[in-house]
Amino acid sequence: MHAWLCENPVGVDALTWKELPTPVPQGGDVLIEIEAASLNFPDALIVQNKYQMKPPLPFVPGSEYAGTIRALGEEVKHLRIGQRVACLPGTGGFATHALAPARLCLPLPDGFSSVDAAAFIMIYATSYHALIDRAQLKAGETVLVLGAAGGVGTSAIQIAKAAGATVIAAASSDDKCALCQRLGADHVINYQDGQLREQLKALTGGRGPDVIYDPVGGDLAEPAFRSIAWRGRYLVIGFAAGPIPSLPLNLALLKGASVVGVFWGDFARREPQANDAMMRELVTWYQQGKIKPVIDRTMPMSELKAAYARMTSRQVMGKLVMVN
Repeated sequence: MHAWLCENPVGVDALTWKELPTPVPQGGDVLIEIEAASLNFPDALIVQNKYQMKPPLPFVPGSEYAGTIRALGEEVKHLRIGQRVACLPGTGGFATHALAPARLCLPLPDGFSSVDAAAFIMIYATSYHALIDRAQLKAGETVLVLGAAGGVGTSAIQIAKAAGATVIAAASSDDKCALCQRLGADHVINYQDGQLREQLKALTGGRGPDVIYDPVGGDLAEPAFRSIAWRGRYLVIGFAAGPIPSLPLNLALLKGASVVGVFWGDFARREPQANDAMMRELVTWYQQGKIKPVIDRTMPMSELKAAYARMTSRQVMGKLVMVN
């Protein structure tokens, strides 16, 4: 097998494409021949030693991938050789093969493309857990999605629309706003003009959004939170802008609002049955055409460093997917 190996987590330039022994699965693991692997924001952090999970060195980055099972550990009973699966173990995806825990493998139905599958679990599980579980989103409510043209942002638009909400999508360019409209957003805001609060007030008749979905953080957090509706729910998804904001807690008091943390990874670990039910629902929605990953582009696995450069330059709309 071949893999992009991180032996020194000082950045993307230190990654090297190496030939390694193809591993043999033991116990509850499976060997997957990787067909596609998506590039996610944590994949940029982990090779710089800036992510909360710090795998032992050396490691192969690539948190999420899809492919075909080629071998089973002796304890694996619910999967079979030749079965197509998607997996999000956190590392291992930027390679031709990977060992993965069988419990983390999502069986794929016929017609579920490997490219879509490699870009599916992280964004849709995060957005469903955030909007449906944590925010208890109801039909007729208004959702503001920040960073709406990114991977999780595009998934949030689709899930909020599937739930019957009105969606205001905020993004950093007119092209990104146009993408959000194609995905079904009812209104769009280009927040580069610095008029986020004014536009939210106009679009909601002064009421504000019921739910704010924020994977961006940074300077957008406070003006967005100041605009929230009475009994609103502010979803803390992540900090793609870099800085972790500090919100004045008197705003939560004045609006009767909730600041709600969203950590899908720990939800999946702590509540595996609820997570399994959620993933089955999401696969059904995909089959029904309610959701579909937005693929910015596919690139050969050999061009991984160029893909990192594209992602960090904020050019990506949806997901970048590497293919073997």
